Amino acid sequence: MNTAVTDPIIRLKDMSLTLEANAGPVDILRGISMEVTAGETLGLIGPSGSGKSSLLMVLGGLERASSGLVSVVGQNLSDMGEDALARFRMDHMGVVFQSFHLIPTMTALENVATPLELAGKPDAFARAAEELEAVGLGARIHHYPAQMSGGEQQRVALARAAAPRPKILLADEPTGNLDGVNGEAIMDMLFGLRDRHGSTLVLVTHAPELAARCDRVVALRDGLLDPDAEQLGRVAQ
Repeated sequence: MNTAVTDPIIRLKDMSLTLEANAGPVDILRGISMEVTAGETLGLIGPSGSGKSSLLMVLGGLERASSGLVSVVGQNLSDMGEDALARFRMDHMGVVFQSFHLIPTMTALENVATPLELAGKPDAFARAAEELEAVGLGARIHHYPAQMSGGEQQRVALARAAAPRPKILLADEPTGNLDGVNGEAIMDMLFGLRDRHGSTLVLVTHAPELAARCDRVVALRDGLLDPDAEQLGRVAQ
């Protein structure tokens, strides 16, 4: 029997995140336990300040959990140092932020190819061009971020995240800075990239139409999972 389809690619058990603030420690996430199956699309919803983005950062190893288990692709992220986490992200993850985080002095092609070059991929520029073509920017590969609209910059960010063919795509409010038309186009592209590479997709969103496209939706409130709010996205449409 092939268990690869049902085995969790992400597993959290009693995971908590506490950060220091001026007034003292703040409990951001409190005892989170959840699993995400390989190939699944999971939407994280909840009010501002509920801990959605912090949870995504923990999954990406960009924030270190204060306690509990964070297992991604069978690896315990808590056991890794910063250099090991950076290599792990490079090998297994693509991350898309609400802010595009493009390098302004590099063209679209260079922005997408640079992480591939750092990973030692010999076909970095060819693969970068292929991914830019896939998000509809084949004619814009030599343009700089300042010469692009917000929607085009987000497409470059999507191409950069997808180019390494990651096992996991993490997206934090990927349509948050875009108008309705561009936001819908980015949604289509995000799910298209997921389908093309077979990646597991975890995304934070306030957009109900984006959450409804996910296989499963979970809600956070005050740093806790809300079990009553979990639903199958496609059933809720």
